[in-house]
Amino acid sequence: MKGEAAGKAAASSSSSSPSRYESQKRRDWNTFLQYLKNHKPPLTLSRCSGAHVIEFLKYLDQFGKTKVHVAACPFFGVPNPPAQCTCPLRQAWGSLDSLIGRLRAAFEEIGGGVPESNPLAAKAVRIYLKEVRETQAKARGIPHGKKNGNGLIQQPRKLKTPMMEKVPEEVVVLL
Repeated sequence: MKGEAAGKAAASSSSSSPSRYESQKRRDWNTFLQYLKNHKPPLTLSRCSGAHVIEFLKYLDQFGKTKVHVAACPFFGVPNPPAQCTCPLRQAWGSLDSLIGRLRAAFEEIGGGVPESNPLAAKAVRIYLKEVRETQAKARGIPHGKKNGNGLIQQPRKLKTPMMEKVPEEVVVLL
């Protein structure tokens, strides 16, 4: 009984003023729907695909604030460049990843269908986000790997297979 009252109180307080996350999710969802509406030709949510989601993410790059150095830039791979350059500003990977998480949640809340039909959860979107992360990490000279127990980044290990190992010079194959 006591737990039910606390649950109802929490529900009523959250319905009177949504959390910061809920507000942001609502804003993001409305922005996405507006993008679909303004798309040429206009798109409905049911006709939206992972490719359209990637187009949306690329569209958002024009509002980005993260400098991403191109390979030809002298500061490519330099974590803290000493001077300005003309490389483009883009959306940061973390911002895009969080945005997709909020949009996926919003899609599921509106009853957009079975999870497999969610264009925001498409494999192409996950691959695009992974590429953005890797590109931005290389451009800034920041390694992306798993952290070990000491908080140090470990690079992924390369597996050695018999085909990859160099054959010793002493071995001669006679046919």
